[in-house]
Amino acid sequence: MVRPTELLYPQREPAPTRPAATVLLLRDTEAGIEVLMTRRSMTASFAPGAHVFPGGCIDPADAAAHALSTRRAGQSELQLTQAIAAIRESFEELGVLLARRADAGFATAQDIAAMDRSAPFAAQCQERGLTLAGADLFMLAHWVTDRDLPRRFDVPFLVGRMPDGQTPVADETEQFEPSWVRPADALARHAAGTFFMIFPTLRTLERLQRYASVDVVLAACAHDKPLWISCPRAGLLGGQDARYMEIDAPYGELALTSPDGQLVHSLDWQYERAVPLLKNVMRLTAPNPGVMTGPGTNSYIVGTLATGYIVIDPGPDDAEHVKRLLEATGGRIEAIVCTHSHPDHSPGARPLQALCIHRPPILGLPSAPTARADSHFIPDRVLLNKELLTLNCYAQKHTLAIIFTPGHAANHLCLVLVEDGLLFSGDHVLNGSTTLINPPDGDMTAYLDSLDRLSTACNAHEIDFILPAHGHVLHDAPQAIAQLKAHRLAREAKVAAAMRAQPQGSLDDWVALAYLDTDPRLWPIARRSLQAHADRINCQNRVT
Repeated sequence: MVRPTELLYPQREPAPTRPAATVLLLRDTEAGIEVLMTRRSMTASFAPGAHVFPGGCIDPADAAAHALSTRRAGQSELQLTQAIAAIRESFEELGVLLARRADAGFATAQDIAAMDRSAPFAAQCQERGLTLAGADLFMLAHWVTDRDLPRRFDVPFLVGRMPDGQTPVADETEQFEPSWVRPADALARHAAGTFFMIFPTLRTLERLQRYASVDVVLAACAHDKPLWISCPRAGLLGGQDARYMEIDAPYGELALTSPDGQLVHSLDWQYERAVPLLKNVMRLTAPNPGVMTGPGTNSYIVGTLATGYIVIDPGPDDAEHVKRLLEATGGRIEAIVCTHSHPDHSPGARPLQALCIHRPPILGLPSAPTARADSHFIPDRVLLNKELLTLNCYAQKHTLAIIFTPGHAANHLCLVLVEDGLLFSGDHVLNGSTTLINPPDGDMTAYLDSLDRLSTACNAHEIDFILPAHGHVLHDAPQAIAQLKAHRLAREAKVAAAMRAQPQGSLDDWVALAYLDTDPRLWPIARRSLQAHADRINCQNRVT
């Protein structure tokens, strides 16, 4: 866990959430699914003028109306309350009534016309012999409003089929202009600036557009668990508010730099100056973006002016980048650590060392005989597995624990900032892509074993965040590592299937089968990792 004393900004308690419910009413058309949307009042306290799905806050009366509603087996008390709230809100806002008559048919236009949308809802349904259709609404998603906003809601997005014979009519107070729209069209109109929507609505429509029919949507939601759960985070991109879900690459960095959700951290990649992530951690990205390096190689600076600094991965031999590392540390560099010897990680070490008045030692593991010529590396001192590197000054202490992690390279290592539960993963774990395993210096079995080693370290050091050598910070480190291993093993299963299908095939033949879901332009790179998988499979077969 990150020490509160190392956070960049004073923390404040986010606004409390209010329970609410939203419903996506769907219908099938020849052009595909359409969803009912409406425009919020321009004077609304939350998302004024936005096009939304009907819904609102849960009322105590919703929980008291369970006996007046149908209910599925497995539908919890809370889920039923949420469904009733969504039914009530869709009636009050749009005059749509998800309730059934005694003959099991949905309420008719005549039933709706006889009811008062501003009077107590459940009592009117009971008087007319209508049963609320709680069993007909399913959980699509669960959203919690972003931590930086002053009004916050904890809201399930439910989904149901629009009853036949009913016509939505806005209340002209809270909601206006109800309309049926295809998800793709709504997204296009928003992009054109003519159909404003807020982040959860956009992301929900992005997923909804993948479904071919209402039946397919309802079948996907039949297990009574949301397809996704999200409490987005906000950052600055190009000076503008940008929001991200947990699956998005920048999410972890925002969680690290502003855990309370303040809109303070810039996500723009730049190379001119170091970016503070914590008071004791900075990142300076080298100006070497590319297919293999993403935005560039991240050099990390651990420590403070009082304790001195350890530089992790000084990057390529780029004079300007090396000079900026020196400037960011004020020359107070106590050690330079290279996670491995690839040319975008270690060549900057000697030039940086030469600029320092007190020459800091270059630490790491020497390159193996299997390394390419451009990856030759000999440190001043060879690190030991589980060795501790410590920066101390009175009450300040920052300890880096060394973990040997061969696989991407034979001399690869990772580091853990023990006091703050941070993992500096080098190229072993990346954000947004899987790392290349290029034999003979790369070895797939060693790589997978090293992932297990990192999983153990996550538990031992309560690691929440991974700081990779390329890309933004990752969050939920144990899950990220588990997903990465599962992805590798799933890919290996595809490689094995390709090898069985074409036992006399070449690597190129197998790539076309095992990496069918990958852009063919990346197949030459994927071919190297496929070789690593094939070597591992052949080795296992020989053992068997």
